[in-house]
Amino acid sequence: MQGILHALSDPIRLEIFGQLATSECAKNCSAFVHVKEGLLPKSTLSQHFRILREAGLIRSERKGVELISSTRCAELKDRFGPMIQAIVEAHIRHREAKGPCSQGT
Repeated sequence: MQGILHALSDPIRLEIFGQLATSECAKNCSAFVHVKEGLLPKSTLSQHFRILREAGLIRSERKGVELISSTRCAELKDRFGPMIQAIVEAHIRHREAKGPCSQGT
């Protein structure tokens, strides 16, 4: 549990996880280059994905030279109930309340 809460404590990782959780398909790291406050280096994104993976929040599958990531929401729900979903939903509500003009603050 501590690893999950640590992984989701970072706003960028929470945004990545939230987008993956609400996506209809798995995505690669490059899909998140413009997360939050602008352009993020791929090396930084890789570190965020590594932390999410190590916490057990996502799984990654190699497709050629890329890693395609998806959430483990169903497994997490079995283990932790609605807690993870509640964190994602609270983040989405907070993001929407702030509006698009204050994304970087």
